[in-house]
Amino acid sequence: MGLPARAELPNNAEIEDAVIEYIAVFCADTQPCELVALRELALVWMQRMADFRPHLAGAVWHGTATRLSDIYIQLFCDDPKSAEIALIEHNVDYEPRTVTGFTGGKVEALSLSSLCKPLSENIGVHFMVYDHDDLRGALKPDDKGRKPRGDVVAVEKLIAKEAKV
Repeated sequence: MGLPARAELPNNAEIEDAVIEYIAVFCADTQPCELVALRELALVWMQRMADFRPHLAGAVWHGTATRLSDIYIQLFCDDPKSAEIALIEHNVDYEPRTVTGFTGGKVEALSLSSLCKPLSENIGVHFMVYDHDDLRGALKPDDKGRKPRGDVVAVEKLIAKEAKV
């Protein structure tokens, strides 16, 4: 980027503010419908995985997602392998991998592709599998005072709110 080696980079809040500004300028006519479609697809998967205390996170939760965004759902399980077994039992084709979670430790991610009919596109859906006890610290507000993730009821409220607009 042509910056000096010790140049201060923008923090996450500044980057998110820039994304919101970009969306308002370049995507204002399409992004709201795309966001609703992504949230509805996320809700379908959250309901399918309801036994594992799903919480939507990331751009789809915060409202900065476009049709190019993936869906990130965090599962809080008593047994981390139980979510994977549930996908196997329902013949869902997924890819397991290990990623760094919000706690800084390694967590299992179960990634799949799901058709989003309103967008006529396949969307990446990623389940991050956490221990049940991680849920306690997961609901603390972020730097902007927002919940960093939301459960099924919270996502339903977001969708209903968007339907009124």
